[in-house]
Formats: sequence, C-alpha cells, structure tokens
Amino acid sequence: MTSSSESKKITKGDLRKVFWRSCSMDFSWNFERQCSLGYAFAMAPIIKKLYDKKEDRAKGLQRHLEFYNITSWVSTLPLGISVAMEEENAKSGESGSFDTASINSVKTALMGPLSAIGDSFFWGTVRLLATGVGTSLALQGNILGPILFLLIFNIPTWITRYTLTGIGYNRGADFLNKLEKDGTVSSLTYGAAIMGLIVLGAMTASMISIKTPIMIGDGDSAYALQTMFDNIMPKFLPLAVFGLVYWLLGKKVNPLVILLGVFVVAILCALFGIL
Repeated sequence: MTSSSESKKITKGDLRKVFWRSCSMDFSWNFERQCSLGYAFAMAPIIKKLYDKKEDRAKGLQRHLEFYNITSWVSTLPLGISVAMEEENAKSGESGSFDTASINSVKTALMGPLSAIGDSFFWGTVRLLATGVGTSLALQGNILGPILFLLIFNIPTWITRYTLTGIGYNRGADFLNKLEKDGTVSSLTYGAAIMGLIVLGAMTASMISIKTPIMIGDGDSAYALQTMFDNIMPKFLPLAVFGLVYWLLGKKVNPLVILLGVFVVAILCALFGIL
C-alpha cells in the first residue's frame, strides 16, 4: 500500500454515504445471504477510497458479501465499526499486521444482540405505538392518522440509523486503538468468533423447525419417534439438517441448488408423512 493510500482518511461525507446506502438492506434482502448485498453496497465507497489496488478492493467487497442479517435500523453501528476496521487494515498496508478475519468476527458477534434490541424496540414497541395512535385517529376519519403513524415510526428510526453511523466509526476506531496498545486484538477476535458461533447455533435452534409424525409400534404401545429424538437431544432433526447443508456448502454445492433440494425433499417428506 502506498503512502498516498495510507494518508486517506474517512470523512463525514463518506459516513453519510454509508448511512444512505444502508437503506438498501431492506430491499436487497435475499434468502441466500440475507443482508449481505446491502452491507457490501454500503461499504463499497469506503473500500474504493481506502484501497488503490483492484485485488484489495475485490477482497474488501468479498469480506462483506458473506452471510449477514440484522435489523436494518441498527445496521449502521456494525457498518461504522467495519469502516473503522477497514481503515486500520488499509493503514497496516502490505505488512499484514491487521487480521482481516476479525472484521467479520466482530460483525457476527454484534448481529444477534443488536437484532434482539432492534426488533424488540422498533418492531415490537415503536411500530405498535405508531399503529395504535395512527389507527385510532384514522378510525375517526382524521387525516392525521396515517401522517402521525409515519412520523412516530420513522423519526426515531432514522435518527437512530444516522446517529449510530458516527458512533460505530468513532468509538470503533478508539476501541481498536486501545486494543492495539493493550495487545488484546487476538483475544477480541477469538471471543468474537466464539460469540458468532453461539449466535449461529441459537439461530439454528430457533429458526429451523423440523418434526416427524412417525410412530413406532401399534395401538396404545405406539411410541413417537419425535419423542425419542427429543429425549436424545432437543432439536436433533434441525441440527442434522443444518449439518447436512453446511457439509454441502463446504463441498462448494450451489446454494440455490441446496435450496431447491430442500424444497423438493420437504414436499415429498410431507406428502408421505415422514416430516
């Protein structure tokens, strides 16, 4: 990395680009990698500014195209932190002193806790409050009903989205500098990776629902196969399916082929009473 690229600094204008581009997470969401397209799109101007070499830019975008899912209104916090970490990586140059794997590790660690807060506050509280006020006025024929609904919901969410961009970048950079001085970057990366695996494990158990109605035996002595699985290990079938999909991804099988296969197998198993 040349000295000219090392001298580049992230400006408020750059952070505003990240803020506006973060809005794309809602309409670019997909089943394969969920928010990754929007995340990479928001980071694209930063990657372009920090890295001069085409291959460095490609690696930067690839980092942020990995699977990611988060409540969009709080997505700018990890985005700001990612900006700070990418800047630190660019400053390290070709020495390779910065562990780029830590960028996604920190993102993944924040994904679960931030989504839990964002969903419960914005979707579970602010939206219901806005709906209650808006609906009560709309039922009375008051034009303020839909207007207040939009204002009550959108004002706090947009303020939060904008504020968290700067907080993520400024606090993220300070946080990384302190860790660099203390020599605890590797510990943070290791801990973030563990947290990310915990979050993914919890998502597997909570978001995948697979049960079998198969009974073993006849009459009153019949025993549910699902009960046996639950006694051995709760959520055994979801874990088995998750493990199979993970293995197929490791074999470089196209995710769309895996999705289609899951649909076909699920339909056949339901048709024959297996699942």
